[in-house]
Amino acid sequence: MSEPNDALAALVHRAGFSWAGLARRINDLGASEGLALRYDYTAVNRWVKRGETPRSPVPTLLARALSERVGRRVSPSDFGMIEEETLAARGLKYGDDPHATVDTIIDLGRADVKRREIVKAPFVLAALGAPSRDWLLATLDETTTERGPRQVGMRQVAGIREMFALFQDMDVMRGGGHARTALVEYMQSYVLPLLKREHEPAVRRALYEAAAEQSYLVGWMAYDDGEHGLAQRYLIQALRLAQAAGSAALGAHVLAGMSDQANLLGHPREALMLARAGRHGLTEGDSPACLADLHILEGRALAALGEASAAAASVVRAEQVFGRVVHDDEPAWAKFIDAPYIFGEAAHCFRDLGRPSELERFASESAAGARRQGRARRGALSEAALSIADLDRANVEAAASRAAHVVDLAASVNSSRAIETVRDLQRRMKPFGNLHEVQRFNARAGALLGLAA
Repeated sequence: MSEPNDALAALVHRAGFSWAGLARRINDLGASEGLALRYDYTAVNRWVKRGETPRSPVPTLLARALSERVGRRVSPSDFGMIEEETLAARGLKYGDDPHATVDTIIDLGRADVKRREIVKAPFVLAALGAPSRDWLLATLDETTTERGPRQVGMRQVAGIREMFALFQDMDVMRGGGHARTALVEYMQSYVLPLLKREHEPAVRRALYEAAAEQSYLVGWMAYDDGEHGLAQRYLIQALRLAQAAGSAALGAHVLAGMSDQANLLGHPREALMLARAGRHGLTEGDSPACLADLHILEGRALAALGEASAAAASVVRAEQVFGRVVHDDEPAWAKFIDAPYIFGEAAHCFRDLGRPSELERFASESAAGARRQGRARRGALSEAALSIADLDRANVEAAASRAAHVVDLAASVNSSRAIETVRDLQRRMKPFGNLHEVQRFNARAGALLGLAA
């Protein structure tokens, strides 16, 4: 920051600290942790008047010092400071306290909007196990002590959910890179601050659920935009909020997203574990759409592992469960779990198993549905699967012609998955580069990939 930190100034004033006194307290807290700090009033002056941010872990010590005086928990995000090297680690933790989870999402959002180093954070395979285990073992009936009157009601929560539906439609139709910043800013300015206030238990749980839905969607958008480390951190925090809300179905939905990401990144065993954890967490009567999704993602993971019969059985189970779905009875977040999606994922199972007949059947159904709905991203993924089926049958010209259509679809959405699909088709077409249709596809693909670079 280059401007005064007014939020910090207000907290220092409320705490009754002089600048020298605050510096001494930070030094004392540091000493208790084995740190030799030598701050004085001039350092506090720089933080307040110039908006400077001290090195880690001083923002945390500063928050502790202020918390002691103001009678409530203060976090660095309350006065605009984010510790980058600890945020990447915090984002991977499935914490005990949902309030700390809210603080982590606030910090992730601020760093995301400002395009700070967190957007380059790595995907951490080892971080997948603990969140799914802790969620599955949790009672899912967590309550929060209330000490004050209701601040918002269910009507306001309904408004937040309407905004979620709007942003989800934007993602489905235009891709994850299209509206993520706008959603993060909406959460930062309106949704997450509500969770720092006191509410009646039912309202608080509803707010946790609404915040979990939006945190999941931000993570999914980051995933679709190819920022996998950031996406992983949003998804883990969304899982924790789903537990605080007491929503087993939403938690299972988040695990489905984590499974999808793990499989895409080449970790099918972990993807299988996550899908099964989500399935085991669902109870009778929970979202059939979510259960169908978990079955199809289990099939995707099994196909990637080469377990053909088990993968095919998972596809059959997904179809059976999907046949019981009543979309009007499903939550808003399950809206995209429809026939084009389920059939598209089934097509990718059979693509990985090298079974072009089943691949073509499911991909054709998916692509037709995507065309009717105007869903370019899903259409690109399913048309690409059909192109691969043509290649498997040695019908290279048809494959290249369809691949050129994939380029057109991918160009109309902001989705790294659609772009990667074009790259995958280029790799598969490489042995046939002397054919005219393939050259035509490569020219169009090259133009798109050049723009996406």
